Formats: sequence, structure tokens, C-alpha cells
Amino acid sequence: MTNTCLTLEGVFFTLADGRVLFQKLNEAFDQRRTGLVGRNGAGKSVLARLMAGELTPSSGRIVRSGTLHYLSQYISQEGTVASLAGVHSTLAALARIENGSADPADFDAVGERWDIRDRLQQELDRNGLSHLRPDTPAAALSGGEAMRVALIAAWLSEASFLILDEPSNHLDRANRLALMAQLQRWPHGLLVVSHDRELLEEMERIVELSSLGLRSYGGGYSFYAECKRNEEESARRLLDQRKLERKREAQIMREQQERQAQRSAKGARDGRDANQARILLGGQKNRAEGSAGKLRQRHAAQQETLSQRVREAAQQVAPCAAIAMHAMTGPQAARLRIAELEDVALPYAPAATHHISLTITGQQRIGVVGPNGCGKSTLLKLLAGQVAPQAGRCKVRARVAYLDQQLAQLVPRHSAIQHLLDANREAGESALRTHLAQMGLDAQLAAVPVATLSGGERLKVALACALYAHPPAQLLLLDEPSNHLDLASLEALEAMLRQYQGALLVVSHDEVFMQALRLSHRLHCGADGWHMTTVSE
Repeated sequence: MTNTCLTLEGVFFTLADGRVLFQKLNEAFDQRRTGLVGRNGAGKSVLARLMAGELTPSSGRIVRSGTLHYLSQYISQEGTVASLAGVHSTLAALARIENGSADPADFDAVGERWDIRDRLQQELDRNGLSHLRPDTPAAALSGGEAMRVALIAAWLSEASFLILDEPSNHLDRANRLALMAQLQRWPHGLLVVSHDRELLEEMERIVELSSLGLRSYGGGYSFYAECKRNEEESARRLLDQRKLERKREAQIMREQQERQAQRSAKGARDGRDANQARILLGGQKNRAEGSAGKLRQRHAAQQETLSQRVREAAQQVAPCAAIAMHAMTGPQAARLRIAELEDVALPYAPAATHHISLTITGQQRIGVVGPNGCGKSTLLKLLAGQVAPQAGRCKVRARVAYLDQQLAQLVPRHSAIQHLLDANREAGESALRTHLAQMGLDAQLAAVPVATLSGGERLKVALACALYAHPPAQLLLLDEPSNHLDLASLEALEAMLRQYQGALLVVSHDEVFMQALRLSHRLHCGADGWHMTTVSE
């Protein structure tokens, strides 16, 4: 039996606007590697912050044993590498002691970590970050580098329980594999909030957060997905069965009532024909009405019992509408050259990938892969017209839609529907609201400022602006579009992109996602430059 590290006891959480985000959460977390999954907006990151002690439950309590380290999905790039790695104060105290300080506070800050400087350097070296120094400004790091340094803080924390929120976001393929290997070696309690199916496969159990509460599944992602499908099918079958039982019983009740009415009418006719005394006819009428009343009461009780069984069955079906996305572009000539780069020098790119020549035709589907910092995002910005080449020629002959990693096109105070109306004035607000609803953004979410939405919900807003713009894009540029999306939305995005008829360039480190897109080509970026290869079916 593994030791319990953290327990939720009847946890409720109410948002500032009065909405109950979740209620009656009860679960125990031990040393098993656990993945937390759920729909965008279900409250996974809020729950992680509650468990970490950054937020307080509206009611209920959270019991923790041992030390806990929490990694947010939003990495603050303020301060230095040392502060991002969580060792700034320890290093500062160590430096003061080396310079002669005898302050007890400095010795308390160092504790037993006299080798912290060496351990930090070892972790930087092991993670391919030897070029960084403890005093390197965090703002100078790429998103992938910042995440790797933040993960170093987790490894150095020596905590008895880690909570990592979307730790694979921004990591390239090699570092994703290194993260999975590190998590396999982690000897203590672990909770990973993620939609990364490959990472979730390495977990020992999956816990799902939904409107029904928390549900635990043993095994990794594949086992969870299979169990979830079976549960949903069983719940729907039971609900259909209960509804059918109620319908059949209602039909039986109607037939009984009709027969009762026919008997009453026949008795009345027979009495009149037999010329019975009025007092006898009145008695027959009262008895018939009494029988009819008892029958109605019995039917009402039976109907309420059956309706209650329907409600109980319906409660086991999570009210999660299907997610749908639609590509708006029409077909175009496959051989049409829509973009040409001739010996272009990319700004900010390293020497090995500084120059690129590339031709994109009308229906090419290109996956751009390579390590962090090689110039993939810069290439997309160049094609989107957001940066200029330092040399060479870049010609784009198509309408472009661009989704960047930071979602910079979103205005925090504007709502989703405001953003979409700015992108498309032709479709009409009703049609655009329907598109948002199909993506899981209902009327309420569509109307609030995007700053109040979850990371996945904000990504959906940005995706909607790219997909449903008017006129529609002929070249779709997507930079890490799978980051933050829940599993249902990922599958919907994959299905939409498989049907997309325009040209597509997508940067992603999610190999499962890339394999689902039916790419025609892969553009590899690495130490030997840029190379295009054809993807065999």
C-alpha cells in the first residue's frame, strides 16, 4: 500500500462571479504517477492550485503530508535563471557566507544544500542548458528553455509531492522524452495535469475531473480512454433503456385509463337503459369515479418512480457536448505556388538554420519539426508577414491565417464573439456564436473577457479567429496548436485539419498529434540545416 500524500475531503470551489466550478470532490493521491485530465474549463488548473495551497477551497478541506512543489503552466520569465530554478535565495546566502557572513539566517537559508551551485550546474548540463548561467536573465530564454529551467526547480526541490501543470508545453521532442524519463525515475508523489497523450501513457493512473466530480482509473491513457468509452456507452444505453421503460409504461397507463373510461361510460349507458333509480345510478357513478381516481394516483406514482430512474441514469452521463471545428477554405490548385522563399536569412535563427529556401504549393500539408530555438516559429512569423527576412526574397501569394504560441492577437478585455466579429463581418453573429458553441464555448463563455478564460478556452478563441475569418485563409500557419487543448478538442482539431483543403504549415512537438494530420511533407530543422521529406502513407 502506497503512502497517501494529499487528500481532498468534500472540496467545493466557487468562482468570483458566483458559479460553482466543482463540488464534493473526494480523492486521495499517493506516490503513484497520476495524470489529471478533463475538458477545458473544468477547473483542472484551479484544482492544482488548490492542492498546492495557492487557493483556498470555498468549503471542504485539503490534507497534505510532507513538502509539495507546484509548477504552473504559465512560467514567469522575471528575474534570473537561479530564481526560475528556485535557488536564488540559497545561492545568494551561500555567496554571503563565502564572503564572510556569519548571519544565522544565511546558514538557515542554505541548510544542508552546500552543493547547490554544483547541483544546479549539473542539471543545466543534463538538460542541454550548459550555455546558461545562474545570473542569466530569465527574459532571455525561449519558452522551451524557461520550462526546462522551471522543471529543474522541481527536481532540486526534493519535495515529497510534485504537481506539474502542462509540463510538456513548449518542449521539443528530445526534451519531452527526457521529461518522461525523469518522471519515470521520480521516487515520490506526482500529479501531472496534461493533455499530452504520450506523457499520460506513462502514468500509473488517470484521474478525470468532470461535472460528475473526480473519477480514478488505473493504468495510462490508453486504458483510461477505453474505460471511458465503455462507461459512456453503458451510461447512454442505460439512459435509453430507462426512457424506453417510461415510454412503454406511459402507453400502458393510457390504455388502462381508456379502458376504465369505456367501462364507466358503458355502465352509465346500461343504467339509463335499465331505468334504474337515480340513487342507484349515483352510487355507480361515485364508485366509478373513485376507481378512476385511484387508478390515476397509482399511475402518477409509477410515472414518478420511472422518471426518477431516468434522472438517476441521466446523472451518470456527463453533460459534455461533442466538439466540432470546420475548415472554411475552398479547394485550390494543388500545383499553385502560394509561397516562395529564396535563400532567405531568418532573423534570430542560429547559424545552422539561418538560411532557408522553400516553395509551398496549394495543398501541401507540412509538419515543421526540430529542437527548441532552431527557427521554426520565426519561419511562420516570416510567412505571416510579422517579421522581415534579413536577406533573400520571401513572396506569399495567398491569404494567411496565423496562430502563434502566445496568442498575441487576443485582446484580454475583449470577448470571444468580439474577436470573431472583427475577423468575419460577413457571416453574422448568430452563425459565429454557433461556431463557438460547437468548439465548447457556450453563450456565457463567448461573452466574457478572454482574460477570464482557461488556457485551452483562449486557444479555441484564437483558433476560431483563424478558421472562420473572412475571406477564408488559403495558407494556415499553426504554431503549437495542441498546447492547452483538452483531449476531445484535440481530436476535433485533428479531424478538421485532415479535411482542410488549403496549404498547411504546423509546428508541433506532439508526435501523436502530427501523425493524426495526414501530412504530405515534413520540414526538418536541425544542426544540418533545413530538409524537406515526403511522408509515406
